[in-house]
Amino acid sequence: MLSFKKQLLYLSLVSLFLLFSCQSEIEEQVYNTQETITKSSPITSYLQRVAMVQTIQDNIIDKSSYCTIKLPYKVTVNYATISINTAADYQKVLDNINAYTNDNDIVKITFPVTMIYYNYVEKVITNQTEFESLLSYWSKYPDLLSKINCVNINYPITIDIYNSANQIASSVKIESDSSFFSFINNLNESQFIALKYPISISDNNSVPISIANNSQFENAIKHAIDTCPDNVNANLNFIQILTTNTWKISYYSHESGKTSDYNGYTFVFNSYYKVIATKSGVTYYGTWSSKLDNGVREFKIKLDAPVLEKLDEDWKVFEFNNSQLRFRDTDSNNIASYLYLEKI
Repeated sequence: MLSFKKQLLYLSLVSLFLLFSCQSEIEEQVYNTQETITKSSPITSYLQRVAMVQTIQDNIIDKSSYCTIKLPYKVTVNYATISINTAADYQKVLDNINAYTNDNDIVKITFPVTMIYYNYVEKVITNQTEFESLLSYWSKYPDLLSKINCVNINYPITIDIYNSANQIASSVKIESDSSFFSFINNLNESQFIALKYPISISDNNSVPISIANNSQFENAIKHAIDTCPDNVNANLNFIQILTTNTWKISYYSHESGKTSDYNGYTFVFNSYYKVIATKSGVTYYGTWSSKLDNGVREFKIKLDAPVLEKLDEDWKVFEFNNSQLRFRDTDSNNIASYLYLEKI
């Protein structure tokens, strides 16, 4: 009888072990297939920029993409006082500046005003000295890749947060852009999260679009960057920016490489399609090329050094400004690689 009880206990323990093993295996599969991301994943920064404060619409007044002036307020342009009550009133400032060619076109802000930073932090500025000090502070940073417009998330959305055992530890419901921005901003570098799809977004014409996965979300963002008038800056010249600055790799992601592989390297691209890479006094030479293919800017590097050969990809320009160049390459399995260059 005792032997039978021992056998029964043994079978029960084995069954319990198998149950937890199966559960762990199932959870592991969920973790692997839900396209989990971290704070440093490229799509995470794009999502945060979808959710960030729109700051460029009043650059004609505050001259900074890092902040915007909270409505309402007043400015004086060429002795005319203009009330800025809505975004439409920025055009009044521009019209006044363009009205005459023989005036100074200086825009004077009536203080105090409240500045809203790109990250939703607010600060009251009481005079011109404080304002100029703020602009001086932001000027020390690279040009901000500002808010991505024409991608409007239809909240609420749900995000799963994983624990160290690769299991869903908790879920959080996000109700607004500011909450989404703050959530991403407060993530730890080691945290894994996953958006629960489908997610509904709308373009600038309020047309709803259903997003089923990370790849679709990133492609929708890329489409908005390329086509939305509020995102397109026709005054930027990719070749000119590339060839008049020195660059470092700020982010690199490939199945066989990572950012730290290129720490300490600097890159110079000259107008004769030559590239010079330097690290610790050692110089490597190569070539670069770029062309437009059906409206898509392509970029290719070829360096005569085994340590740098992973950079030899058929890169597509994802976006750029005066301080940052971002490239993406997607293979036949829809696996994306990323290369980000930052001006030194």
